[in-house]
Amino acid sequence: MIGGSAALKPPAGAVQPVRHPDAPAPGELLGSHYGQCFGCGGDQPHGLHLEARAGEGVALTAEFTVQPAHQGAPGLAHGGVLATALDETLGSLNWLLRTIAVTGRLETDFVQPVPVGTTLYLDAEVTAVAGRKIYSTATGRIGGPAGPVAVRADALFIEVRVDHFIDHGRQEEIQAAISDPDQARRARAFEVNP
Repeated sequence: MIGGSAALKPPAGAVQPVRHPDAPAPGELLGSHYGQCFGCGGDQPHGLHLEARAGEGVALTAEFTVQPAHQGAPGLAHGGVLATALDETLGSLNWLLRTIAVTGRLETDFVQPVPVGTTLYLDAEVTAVAGRKIYSTATGRIGGPAGPVAVRADALFIEVRVDHFIDHGRQEEIQAAISDPDQARRARAFEVNP
């Protein structure tokens, strides 16, 4: 990003990220961490339904198509929806680290409008880790994975314990997720919360 804030610059002593040995294989579809997630959940009728795939190292690609429900100005994606797509993509990187983390800061540049019906192609990578802080960057392109840049973002994620979600989430949803008979879905609901 051009002129990102000092809060998004890794400090001296930050280390290169290391892909967890149990991370999804390159090319593997990550799927939804929670069906009701606005970013990736399949149970959200107006959600982004963003699909992310693991890449090499600590990187991934993702896509979503801007729907009429996502517009701000007539025929154009709402900037908040585009920021959400970037946040969801950047948050999904934490699966490659096998770290539970939440967004601490997100800075977004809107480079050009994204029309309704357009597919946004996103690339993201973790750039550094410093203690509980995870630094990452993403770019969204239109017209294809090599198309012109429409949006980009830098982010800082903070590693948290699973108790973060239990302590701060709405109890009805927490209990539903905890009570899910599918053990894998139950665990995954709390893995990533961008």
